[in-house]
Amino acid sequence: MSREEKQLNSFPDHFSAVAANYARFRPTYPTTLFDWIALTAPALGAVWDCGCGNGQATLPLAERFERVMATDPSAEQIGQAPVHPRVSWSVAPAEASGLDALSADVVVVAQALHWFDLPRFWPEVKRVVRPGGLMVAWSYGIPFVDDAAITAGLRRLHDDIVGPFWPTGRGQVAEGYRSVSLPFERLTPPSFDMREPWTIAELAGYLGTWSATQRYVAANGSDPVAPFIDGLKASWGRGRRDVRWPLTVLAGRL
Repeated sequence: MSREEKQLNSFPDHFSAVAANYARFRPTYPTTLFDWIALTAPALGAVWDCGCGNGQATLPLAERFERVMATDPSAEQIGQAPVHPRVSWSVAPAEASGLDALSADVVVVAQALHWFDLPRFWPEVKRVVRPGGLMVAWSYGIPFVDDAAITAGLRRLHDDIVGPFWPTGRGQVAEGYRSVSLPFERLTPPSFDMREPWTIAELAGYLGTWSATQRYVAANGSDPVAPFIDGLKASWGRGRRDVRWPLTVLAGRL
């Protein structure tokens, strides 16, 4: 078995089992974020979307860059990605992408940096991204709803009900990547957040894609989301509610 095959077999795969629901229920990143990346990039030739999943960030990048090299260690996630003339999809770990040296102007990591082996990932970034290039990573945690009681309930689900089942690395999201030591010149991006006008069914679908939810189900043989949603229905009502996720954005110049 090659080194790359060993890395693929050992990566922390938290989402392959819910790849279809991940593509369906995860919120959409704001266009203003991708506009900022394009304006800050040294060139618009090629961008590496590392840990691309099913392509939530890939397609907006393809609207702004000539070429997107999208990699993810999960074949199931790549299998949910759409065909696009500017995008090349490949199954590869972040730490050994298989991409050519100095082939990208930008590397983007959307909701995935906390799963990487950073001491091995940073040298790969330096190998693939040209000097003067841009590195942008972002994450989001507990959503906020336009009702304080519902938001408090979501925090209880996150912290108390499925809290013990969050994998190692998720703590970096909760702390806003403050402990991540970036070996590049830091940049200060603007503030961004995501917003979705969701039904309670869409919220339930999203909560089911949490890695901690999947680990809870595996350990207990029961779904923690269904009873939580049942208890939320009276407060939610029958319509849609505004759901918001503030983004933590980490950016640097090589």
